[in-house]
Amino acid sequence: MDPRTVHDRRRELQILDVREDEEWAAGHIDGAVHIPLGQLPQRIGELGPQCPVITVCRSGGRAGRAADLLTSSGRRAVVMDGGMQRWAREGLPFSAADGASPGTVA
Repeated sequence: MDPRTVHDRRRELQILDVREDEEWAAGHIDGAVHIPLGQLPQRIGELGPQCPVITVCRSGGRAGRAADLLTSSGRRAVVMDGGMQRWAREGLPFSAADGASPGTVA
């Protein structure tokens, strides 16, 4: 799903950021759930079962693995095209962990 569509529909989707802690702290989509990819199998229950999940990483590779894992567990999951790099290129809003600073893609 393209970043603009994710942005426009973010209230009806669960955005799952599977990047590492340092990447998340540098900049993330407000309202996203943060579960690093390596922790996802143990923490999958933290995601609501009814709402579609949009997986996000830096460029798309880890998000693809996360979407596959979620789909194999019976959830609806789609990768956000281009990851946070594309989100930033399109000028969509995101912030650093402090919630006040503009985000950067690490």
